[in-house]
Amino acid sequence: MVRGARRAIAVGVAVAVACGLQKHLNFVPGPRHAAPVAAAAASMMMAPAAFADEIGDAAKKLGDASYSFAKEVDWNNGIFLQAPGKFQPLEALKAIDKMIEMGAAADPKLLKEAAEAHHKAIGSISGPNGVTSRADWDAVNAAIGRIVASVPKAKVMAVYDSVTAITDPGVPAYMKSLVNGPDAEKAYQGFLEFKDVVEKNQVSTASAPAVVPSGDKIGVAAKALSDASYPFIKDIDWLSDVYLKPLPGKTAPETLKAIDKMIVMGAKMDGNLLKAAAEAHHKAIGSIDATGVTSAADYEAVNAAIGRLVASVPKTTVMDVYNSMAGIVDSQVTNNMFSKVNPLDAVAAAKGFYTFKDVVEASQR
Repeated sequence: MVRGARRAIAVGVAVAVACGLQKHLNFVPGPRHAAPVAAAAASMMMAPAAFADEIGDAAKKLGDASYSFAKEVDWNNGIFLQAPGKFQPLEALKAIDKMIEMGAAADPKLLKEAAEAHHKAIGSISGPNGVTSRADWDAVNAAIGRIVASVPKAKVMAVYDSVTAITDPGVPAYMKSLVNGPDAEKAYQGFLEFKDVVEKNQVSTASAPAVVPSGDKIGVAAKALSDASYPFIKDIDWLSDVYLKPLPGKTAPETLKAIDKMIVMGAKMDGNLLKAAAEAHHKAIGSIDATGVTSAADYEAVNAAIGRLVASVPKTTVMDVYNSMAGIVDSQVTNNMFSKVNPLDAVAAAKGFYTFKDVVEASQR
């Protein structure tokens, strides 16, 4: 279930926010100084409409200070797949859980806008380092700022603190060594100014919980799927480091095309259902055992939440994700993963999934 939590759409958005923040913080002097920065950044984003231009203007100033640094970063480097310290999957999951909570608390409209900004930015990527255009760099920073400001400070700080706990103290200095030092420092100073603008606009209370559907066909089908596949789930080694490995023979730009399709799909999802899925994943993480497996009840709830999310997106958009992933995942990957579990359990799970996807498709808009 560790892997399942990582793959949650809501997590994807929360991770985008947290990683955007963390990439800036990789160049800060250290946690003692950086914690207030992260806290202030959290404040930035749930601003009323009247402050939208203020954050956008601040993002442009941040771009002036940081784009030279952005061009020096090798965004295609496989280092970003690695654990930021000792490999501790269950400890890392605690940080992911905080990101999920933050994502669930964010304004759904701003999440959608941020996803769309990232999609546009991927479209303008060029050069050997995989950097986006200056205009799209500014737009993404502004979008992330608005998201962070839509979440109470305590939830943003919980993400920062949990990531700090699993990050080796030598990581910031090492990452800084890979770029021009003065450009990194200039970017950091620009970030400090940007976070001040964000802090002025931060909300103090979280949004209301999602309204979770009940008694629907997808919920019923999710129970049948869960009954059929839970033995398979327990067979999987969720604590393996295989999930951090790059796909064989595929470059970062090739993989990014598939990620882009996922972002587009996420941007089209129903906001309430996205929040509900994040909350379901958060609850499921709370029941995970020492092997990384969640409870049967929480597994069922997550399946139902994901099914409803998929049904809220047009079929063509979902198929774009499927086809893009099929294009980069070699058969050796599926064969390798299949070899690690009980084949009868895997087949039963697959049959249950096919039935479930038919119900989801029938409910799809």
